[in-house]
Amino acid sequence: MLKGINAREFLKKFGIYLGFLIIFLLFSVLSPYFFAQRNILNIIVQSAIIAIIAIGETIVILTGGIDLSVGSIVAFVSIITGMTLVAGWPIPLAIIFSIMVGVMIGLINGTIISFGKVPAFIMTLGMMSIAKGASLAANDGRPVSGLPISFQNIATTRILGIPIFVIYCIIAFTIMYIVLNKIKLGRYIYAIGGNKSAARLSGIKVKKINTIAYVFSGLFAGIGGVLLTARLNYATPLSGEGYELDVIAAAVIGGTALSGGSGNILGTLVGALMLGTLRNGLTLLDVSSFYQKIIIGTVIIAAVFVDKAKDR
Repeated sequence: MLKGINAREFLKKFGIYLGFLIIFLLFSVLSPYFFAQRNILNIIVQSAIIAIIAIGETIVILTGGIDLSVGSIVAFVSIITGMTLVAGWPIPLAIIFSIMVGVMIGLINGTIISFGKVPAFIMTLGMMSIAKGASLAANDGRPVSGLPISFQNIATTRILGIPIFVIYCIIAFTIMYIVLNKIKLGRYIYAIGGNKSAARLSGIKVKKINTIAYVFSGLFAGIGGVLLTARLNYATPLSGEGYELDVIAAAVIGGTALSGGSGNILGTLVGALMLGTLRNGLTLLDVSSFYQKIIIGTVIIAAVFVDKAKDR
């Protein structure tokens, strides 16, 4: 009984955490600089933005969808943030407006996918191009500099020695954990991902909930865009490039099934930290960025393979 149940159940529940621990310990042994406090904090800060954006992507994937536009939303929101701040907008107003731009893009994605019946892959692929083009056109492809120094405080402040990005992650993941596990909306999201037809027959407003999932994706991409701009203290249309792959990878490595209906938000956080740890550790070991891509791609494939193997 112990062998039959415990091995499978342990792998299913804690495999991602065990994998992260093994990678963390491996780099701690291979590099004398990895376990330094400054480096650990650096990993956390670098992973935080991907982790926050990945929350929205996880919600979309849980419904059985996909959002390829999040990286471009980050870039567009970044440019909007920079332009409004340089134009003299109050910082809180510029932040709220910029995040709402992300929300509106998510709403457009969700509405056309749910009510227009356009496949999520095609819709968000198209929106990826639209948002990227808009971010380039907004300021003729130039970065926006000269942002208020006080704006950078939202990324550099520490509370009791803890980087503010850690606080942001804790707040965001706690709220969305409650949403997904303690209220009806979360149960509906899982139900839709598990079986759309059954969810519809049980009275769930599938199109509405599906649209809300993409609104969440736009919301967290918008927050990520603002935080990235604050961290860099300038805005560039190239920001967020490749983020769509990173956030999908974080969700998948964290155990969220691409078919929908299975996964959890805490796994996504660990997935984002694992990606950040891999990149940081490989860089410290002086591994070429070309080989880093190969290694990270292999880890993603292995994570999906293990996830499928657990259900056999």
